[in-house]
Amino acid sequence: MFARMNTFEGSPNQLDDALRNVREQVLPQLHQQDGFKGLMFLANYQSGELQLMSLWENAQAMRASEEEANRLRTEVAEAGDQEITNVERYDVVLFEAPS
Repeated sequence: MFARMNTFEGSPNQLDDALRNVREQVLPQLHQQDGFKGLMFLANYQSGELQLMSLWENAQAMRASEEEANRLRTEVAEAGDQEITNVERYDVVLFEAPS
């Protein structure tokens, strides 16, 4: 499994707008991407920092989603009045979620 971590910074007051956009617009589009395995939305309501981590079945699926990810990342930033500050890609070496 592979992960793309997107970091945004902006006003704490706009995080709920970004979350609404992710739920209503971004997630449905991600579910259409081959190899998409999940998304985490991490928000710091004190600093205004937001992190979105998308999970992908394999490196090929993550690479194939890059163009769409760029578009969606910009959409999230605009919806929540956030600035994109970093994008990193990782190998997921341990993932544990109780069933």
